[in-house]
Amino acid sequence: MSDSRLLRIGTRNSPMALAQVERVRALLADRHPEVAVDVVSMTTSGDRWHGDLAALGGKGAFTKEVDAALLAGDVDVAVHCVKDVPGDRPVPAGTVMAAYLARDDVRDCLVHPGGLSIERLPAGSRIGTSAVRRIAQLTLHWPHLVPVPVRGNANSRLAKLDAGDTYDALLLAVSGLERIGRADRITHPIDVDTMVPAIGSGTLVLQCRDDDTSTRDLVASLGDPRTARETVAERTLLHILQGNCHSPIAALARTEPDGRLGLRARVLSVDGKTVLDAHEWAADPLTLGTSVAAALLRQGARELLDLPAHGSV
Repeated sequence: MSDSRLLRIGTRNSPMALAQVERVRALLADRHPEVAVDVVSMTTSGDRWHGDLAALGGKGAFTKEVDAALLAGDVDVAVHCVKDVPGDRPVPAGTVMAAYLARDDVRDCLVHPGGLSIERLPAGSRIGTSAVRRIAQLTLHWPHLVPVPVRGNANSRLAKLDAGDTYDALLLAVSGLERIGRADRITHPIDVDTMVPAIGSGTLVLQCRDDDTSTRDLVASLGDPRTARETVAERTLLHILQGNCHSPIAALARTEPDGRLGLRARVLSVDGKTVLDAHEWAADPLTLGTSVAAALLRQGARELLDLPAHGSV
């Protein structure tokens, strides 16, 4: 594009969300210096609510206000963490996921004030996390540790940990800590084969109005094709399983050297006693997500997912 233009970017107003917008701004400055950016930040229902997200219905608690601003024409682009975007329903009518940015570190990590790895934590250690995916895998691998509910953004969670009265350690996303400049707090990144990540981990998506072709073309130039294929495979799986914020589903797609996609997925009971695993390869992400979901359903995933659960992914 040769003419200057203004791009209004909608986002949550949390420190992490604003840091994510800065990444988009930097990409635009590098590839489209003629574009000026206006950041429109807002508080979402997920930010205002400090209880169990399942009580909000768990669907779009961190995205719906930003999506509404996009549909109303108040912003041109919405920036979301993929793992915050509901997977059990289509994106809002009239919008499209125009670009997936190159994926960051997908791992979960332990944050411990004394620098201990998760294997060295004493029995009874209180681990702050409200994610049923993390709780189930924590209970599977380290049943002597005690998950304790925690809400709030990463900075507030770190502050609660440092206060020392509720948690002995936290489970957080490596990418989130890196985005807010707190990678120094990472004690122990956990291998993805042990703690399989959330669907969409480490990935930011840029959402536009479907009929705004000029913005769609602009934003598409920022996307990473490899990340897009991997994310589509994961989210296809999530959609078929009808997973939501209180579903113990984990999955990670990775591109093989020959160009095929591999997708490893896991569905668990929250107590970690039942674990369903599937791992397949295919060239097409939609085919792959569908095939892995079908494999999990044949193993009984529907029955596990229909059990009551609480928390967030």
